[in-house]
Amino acid sequence: MRVIDRPEVAERLTYEVCIPIVREAMIAFSKGVTRQHLRSIIPLANGRAFGIMPGAMGEEAPFGAKLISVYPENFAKGRQSHQGLVILFEPTTGEPVCVVHAGEITAIRTAAASAVATDALARRDAHRLAILGYGEQASTHARAIARVREISAIGVWGRSPERAEAFAARMSAELGLPIRAFADAEPLVREADIVCTVTAAREPVLKGAWVQPGTHLNLVGSSVAGPVEVDNDLVARSRFVADSREGVLRQGAEFLKAKEAGLIGDDHIVAEIGQVLAGDVAGRRSETEITVYKSLGHVVQDLATAWALYTGLEAASPTE
Repeated sequence: MRVIDRPEVAERLTYEVCIPIVREAMIAFSKGVTRQHLRSIIPLANGRAFGIMPGAMGEEAPFGAKLISVYPENFAKGRQSHQGLVILFEPTTGEPVCVVHAGEITAIRTAAASAVATDALARRDAHRLAILGYGEQASTHARAIARVREISAIGVWGRSPERAEAFAARMSAELGLPIRAFADAEPLVREADIVCTVTAAREPVLKGAWVQPGTHLNLVGSSVAGPVEVDNDLVARSRFVADSREGVLRQGAEFLKAKEAGLIGDDHIVAEIGQVLAGDVAGRRSETEITVYKSLGHVVQDLATAWALYTGLEAASPTE
């Protein structure tokens, strides 16, 4: 059985490779080509969790599962918060053929999915990026969003000013872009064209009143029902696109809270991102519309990227 470890994933799964793979996976997801169950999440002590995500890329296609632990405190220890494995099965014989480092795949494909959504939903002239959070997903989102828009400046906010400053210095040197740490999230959001929320917040850190017309937002940090990063006003004001309609209706915390408040109904989810990418539903309809992409993450993204690494298919894609 082949084992693909974290360094190999990081080297080979570039954003130029991952973004088109995720794009095609989400189109297949929304067309009903793929097969998957809703994520099963087992809560553990101290805000930790264990997730099980089975799926198949099609009826006669590779299949497998992701087994993932989430330990939020790992970030402070210099370790990935998501640890686990993606297990791949060959479709002809049903044999398990490959195990891939799930933490690194999750880090890269999550940001790649936000880049796919940003490319589909953000204004073409959007160039100012705001990131709320300074953890691993903040770094991957800065890298990925810069692949789909001509970003001229990035701002970052987080609860620790020191860590936000360190993030800004590190990523500015890496990307060659001006990156500024903000002490307050409001002015950062007010001047942004694209906003990514990648925090571990349990209560809103972003208010809809701060968001300017024409902004696109990727809501990423909360992946279960309960914790919310943004307030009800933003959800209600936005053109709301999900990665999975079923997933958001069951586990999309921000959507569920606004629905519970009576501000929206299920039809507020205008589309899945795969429907927008396929041209079946319009994404952004005007330069002033506020668009939201709610990311929960789905195993078809993991399987598609892992299978490309296993088969070497990514070698045919442009590389960094």
